[in-house]
Amino acid sequence: MVIPSPEQLRQTRTAGDDSFLLVADLMSGCGMRNGEAFAVNLDNIVADDVYHVTEQVNRTTCRYQRLKHRKPGEHHDVPLPARVRQTIEWHAGRHGTLDGYLLRHSGDPTRTFPHYHIANQWQRIKKAGETDVPDGMVVYGLRHFFASNCLPITDVADWMGHRTIEIAFRIYRHLMPGSISKAAKILNLDLAA
Repeated sequence: MVIPSPEQLRQTRTAGDDSFLLVADLMSGCGMRNGEAFAVNLDNIVADDVYHVTEQVNRTTCRYQRLKHRKPGEHHDVPLPARVRQTIEWHAGRHGTLDGYLLRHSGDPTRTFPHYHIANQWQRIKKAGETDVPDGMVVYGLRHFFASNCLPITDVADWMGHRTIEIAFRIYRHLMPGSISKAAKILNLDLAA
């Protein structure tokens, strides 16, 4: 898995259109899957810093549906950084909403946001070569950026909607040695004082 640096993320999130910016912020800032980001709804902001993830856009049926690894009606809450909240509010103010949903099909607002829209933009962004996109990075790398910056792993598993902590650990355990090293350095500094 390839995770962008903060500078690469900054460049990438602004390289596409307004919908790409919103999706990039939701994935990198809240850890949402792309289908969850496509179903972003103003009504799901439940606190200044909490977003209630309740549904996703299914790639095959192009309809709203229950979350992956969740029963109908189940949800998970994720941190909502101020920057992401500002992007949500900016997008809603600029483009409006339909029943609270921010992203809709451009040709028919009664339809859900199409998965191919972000995939096509991603291909154009990489092909243009104007943005420092790491070799091998895919759009899902934005979600991995979130996970790599939000340890401990127990919280990451819950926020990202993983069924069990073991799934999150298997995917992100390579990040943990860096965390151990950081902790050791901090402890060394604190213990030396």
